[in-house]
Amino acid sequence: MSLPGKIETIANIATIGVAALLSAVLVKVYFLPAPSPRTPRIATAAAVGLDLKDRLPGIDWDKNGRTLVLAISTTCHFCKESEPFYRRLQQEVGKRVKMVAVLPQPVTEAEQYLNGAGLHVDGIRQASLYNIGVRGTPTMLLVNSSGVITMMWTGEIQSGEQDQVVSVLKKG
Repeated sequence: MSLPGKIETIANIATIGVAALLSAVLVKVYFLPAPSPRTPRIATAAAVGLDLKDRLPGIDWDKNGRTLVLAISTTCHFCKESEPFYRRLQQEVGKRVKMVAVLPQPVTEAEQYLNGAGLHVDGIRQASLYNIGVRGTPTMLLVNSSGVITMMWTGEIQSGEQDQVVSVLKKG
């Protein structure tokens, strides 16, 4: 076979290869259904009975006994308005219940916010509130020594309900 014949054969094979590849792409784009986009894993909403051990690692639930998780945000005006109540909780039940603040902001920003509010908690964690099942701030979760939510309060606690919350936290 002469050189021009070899070049023609190679060109024909390359043309057939490109045509096959282009055909495969066109079939995939126009005839096969598009894959559905990956939806993010939906975290189970926080509720009584939900285990937080895997959602909030690094907290020694057993050592703490009962833990009050304050799910708050530095940008939440209801959290800001709840600061006097949190200070009251700290004074009245702080020795019976450990308090852990969980915020979506970095720990240094959370520390500044809490110090400015006059709140001294036993621990501060940065976490996505959505991932721990919290859908709105402020939310308070009373967690037992096994890491399971036993009580839950969502939103700003009104003055009439505050005494009930303090009473629940003093028991046990």
